[in-house]
Amino acid sequence: MRIVALDGYTMNPGDNTWQPVEVLGEFTVHDRTPNEEIVARSLDAEILLTNKTPIGSGVLAQLPKLRMIAVTATGYNQVDVVAARRRGIPVCNAPEYGTRSVAQHVFALILSFLHQPALHDAAVRDGQWMKSGDFCFWLTPIEELADQTMGIIGYGKIGQAVSKLAEAFGMNVVVYSPRPKRKEFPAVQWMELDQLLEISDMVTLHCPQTDENAGMVNAAFLDKMKSTAILVNASRSGLVVESDLVRALQEGRIKAALLDVTSTEPIQDDNPLLTLENCLITPHVAWASLESRQRLLQVTADNIRAFIDGQPINVVN
Repeated sequence: MRIVALDGYTMNPGDNTWQPVEVLGEFTVHDRTPNEEIVARSLDAEILLTNKTPIGSGVLAQLPKLRMIAVTATGYNQVDVVAARRRGIPVCNAPEYGTRSVAQHVFALILSFLHQPALHDAAVRDGQWMKSGDFCFWLTPIEELADQTMGIIGYGKIGQAVSKLAEAFGMNVVVYSPRPKRKEFPAVQWMELDQLLEISDMVTLHCPQTDENAGMVNAAFLDKMKSTAILVNASRSGLVVESDLVRALQEGRIKAALLDVTSTEPIQDDNPLLTLENCLITPHVAWASLESRQRLLQVTADNIRAFIDGQPINVVN
């Protein structure tokens, strides 16, 4: 079986192992693949691995040997799944591998913003503590999470993991989902979206991007939030109308935005988010703990093995 990974670097920059996939066939890894080289590198592949490299209908039409696409991520909007289905090519994704990593990163963002440890560390190294004359000093207000309200939009595995961490900090948790699973989670405090935005001190997004919710975080959404509230997005950039978010932050209509995803990735130097002190940005790294990437690689190998055995799993098309 000829297996080709088109953009393997993010999953394995050298600290992971390809062994679970290597044993399944003749395996070739490309760290990155520019669009103009996708077809040439994929021509002989029976199985393609892609994370963000686009596999559209035009590419698929030029790959007669292709039998399966393994997406090394949960999201699969980079693949034309309808065109693949017409060709009888299953597209298999990797669900749930990053749950712990993403939930942990959400609170890394929140605690970093509320406590500013890097800012205080820099001040200590600059001698400001020694010059202060006191046994302690602080440069920014420090807030406790206890008794604040965390509004979670989306209650899949990641939303549930974030909820548990929030409760451990003593937060009140409220949840919105367009299709709430009230019988499955009877203890959850489900709310309509407008009510959640009205009462939440923090709003965190944990839903897949769909045609239904693309751009849901717009000016109207942000106007319903408290002026003291914080928006967290470690989910999908397309959920947010970025220009509306910039204006809300500039005008102080919300307190801050903590983002792991942006409209263009890598972010461009003319993005106005980079100029805002009330915006904390990390480079789409919430998913990327070593443990998470190890799970991702194993799920990918499991998907390939199941396909070879004639019983494909995690098929999204």
